[in-house]
Amino acid sequence: MATRLAICLCAIAVFQSCLVPVLSKQTYIVQMKHHLKPADYATNADWYSGHLQALTSAESAADSILYTYDAAYHGFAAALSPEEAESLRKSDAVVGVYEDTVYSLHTTRTPEFLGLEAVDGKWAGHGLEELNQASQDVIVGVLDTGIWPESKSFADAGMTDVPARWRGECEAAADFNPKIHCNKKLIGARFFSRGFNMMAAAGGKMESKSPRDDDGHGTHTASTAAGSLVGNASLLGYASGNARGMAPHARVAAYRVCWSSGCLGSDILAAMDRAIQDGVDVLSLSLGGGSAPYSRDTIAIGAFAAMERGIFVSCSAGNSGPAKASLANVAPWIMTVGAGTIDRDFPAYATLGDGRKFTGVSLYSGGGMGSKLVELVYNKGTNSSANLCMAGSLDPAAVRGKVVVCDRGISARVDKGAVVKEAGGIGMILANTAASGEELVADSHLLPAVAVGKKMGDVIRQYVKTAKKPTASLSFGGTVLNVKPSPVVAAFSSRGPNMVTPQILKPDVIGPGVNILAAWSGAVGPTGLEKDTRKTQFNIMSGTSMSCPHISGLAALLKAAHPTWSPSAIKSALMTTAYTLDNSNSPLRDAADYSLSTPLAHGAGHVDPQKALSPGLVYDASPDDYVAFLCSLGYTVEMVQVVAKRPNVTCARKFRDPGQLNYPSFSVLFGNSRVVRYTRELTNVDVSGSVYKVAVEAPKNVVVAVKPATLAFKKVGDKLRYTVTFVSAKGAGAGASRNEFGSITWKNEQHQVRSPVSYSWTQV
Repeated sequence: MATRLAICLCAIAVFQSCLVPVLSKQTYIVQMKHHLKPADYATNADWYSGHLQALTSAESAADSILYTYDAAYHGFAAALSPEEAESLRKSDAVVGVYEDTVYSLHTTRTPEFLGLEAVDGKWAGHGLEELNQASQDVIVGVLDTGIWPESKSFADAGMTDVPARWRGECEAAADFNPKIHCNKKLIGARFFSRGFNMMAAAGGKMESKSPRDDDGHGTHTASTAAGSLVGNASLLGYASGNARGMAPHARVAAYRVCWSSGCLGSDILAAMDRAIQDGVDVLSLSLGGGSAPYSRDTIAIGAFAAMERGIFVSCSAGNSGPAKASLANVAPWIMTVGAGTIDRDFPAYATLGDGRKFTGVSLYSGGGMGSKLVELVYNKGTNSSANLCMAGSLDPAAVRGKVVVCDRGISARVDKGAVVKEAGGIGMILANTAASGEELVADSHLLPAVAVGKKMGDVIRQYVKTAKKPTASLSFGGTVLNVKPSPVVAAFSSRGPNMVTPQILKPDVIGPGVNILAAWSGAVGPTGLEKDTRKTQFNIMSGTSMSCPHISGLAALLKAAHPTWSPSAIKSALMTTAYTLDNSNSPLRDAADYSLSTPLAHGAGHVDPQKALSPGLVYDASPDDYVAFLCSLGYTVEMVQVVAKRPNVTCARKFRDPGQLNYPSFSVLFGNSRVVRYTRELTNVDVSGSVYKVAVEAPKNVVVAVKPATLAFKKVGDKLRYTVTFVSAKGAGAGASRNEFGSITWKNEQHQVRSPVSYSWTQV
């Protein structure tokens, strides 16, 4: 399916209306000046309809309007001609009119890897079981491809009644019966397709309108965040064991916004609007587009409204790594999540005819090839894309009965295996190129297949070219645990710097995102290919799509433990307690080339749930602080209003520098100045009488001074400020094109509150 293909580790991009053929009508999102609504209109919807009717030639404004937004946005989405859109832009009551945008998806053992199975001891004053019970009051909203309600991951055994504050519902459809398919666990299921319908009307694929997930991605992410405990889970025997979400007792509300052609901004905004009104506590979005100003970023705008209402918003960083400046979802009020490996692997082996044996990975579950060596071929096709094993590129006469080497890239990894099988090949070695480096991602291929890194791939390719009769055999090693080193930053995980606001370091953290086992849709096989007729209750997938719901579920646990904490406080707790050493006690590595990773790839580090539940101090920020941040970007008042939806914004308060926002990390841009100075404020969430001393790590060419060097908090809830001055050495920026890194940590015997620092001397 097209949507499934988007999950593969492809580059993310924002597609504007270029995906939609030229039509008389297309979808626009219209923002209105809410405070100008005439008193004689009973509702916003009436005003929008009347205003549209008065300014355009629309025969029926009600038919043209796809959605009216209330909580996430002041405005509506409508099917308009370019002329009608231009007419609206000229209205004094209209803030702006924007073309709809297409976003793409960013496509067990992780609870144990994260320490969530440690039942002994106290977690922020709570026993683990007590914390799990408290999380029944927390509702996680997942915006994705929908939900497969029959999955055991959404069973409600032992759960209490649905919280009385919940205002959501399950929508009925031909294949979805709310009375049967929703329960005390899956308490909400809605679908939003009007924006997609406009695209489909232009020649796209029409789909059944239902909350049901016929893709698998949404079921996988929802169960990762808050799936119930399921014993004996596996993907066709791989990764067998107990499967559970990060917050297994939290409630799930599914909002289907993604369809075969992607996820439309108008549908996403409608779902966020509805989720806010429904009463979710956490929003999880494993989707996104490229970087754009916040006033043009649908997800950022909806997330701001959610944050104002105390809702934590977690988004995937994107799968465009290891390229620099490839991030999505970089607004500071969003938790931007990158991906790392866990300590579990699925080894597979390619043995060459000369006796050399190479280790790769695979989730192939068939009978295998045996030990007999088979002829090995590479680039045996009818066109120049045969090395990539693109559809129709292989010559059946040249590959039939043989093992085929395929270069990774362009098409989906599982597609390449299907192409080889269709051409008559009996096995595949999927070899990385420079773009993927040494990163290995396992797949449930339709034929025996082994994925290897670039270095091994280069050796194998050279062997095929030089040996008189190259041969190979493939074998499979099952599941291996306690792999070292781990975590390793995934090569596909998108990287900084942040191109929208370079003074805000992104991503924020990394979480488990490689080879993650979670629930799956019964409508599609594990590869997502139409020809894959296998059925499985669980699947193993990789992507920042998988790491994002891990953090969403952990945020639900923090919300249960600390119900009064703001989204910013929860984010701070997860960031300042993250770790930067792997399980071999070495600095985190980058899977692209196994060099040392940096905060541009891993942010503050890898999340540590136990420490996050008791962080000691937090960097908090209010909605007003974020408005001051927006004003510091040089935005017009109208642009700030687009995001903050406040009619009386004056920007009387703004930061002298966007980096002055009370953020848990630092991104220092020296530019034309050798001195950068920021003030931060810490809130004591530990005990009365807590005293912290500062520790600084900095590169040789930067002097860092922190005043005061000691913070003494008299009471819980006390707030204290410190000022940090960064001074670059003379000439430090001459010819400097790379970043330097350090940290600022506030320590006592119980806690280490660590903030990463990134330094740059060049204009981003």
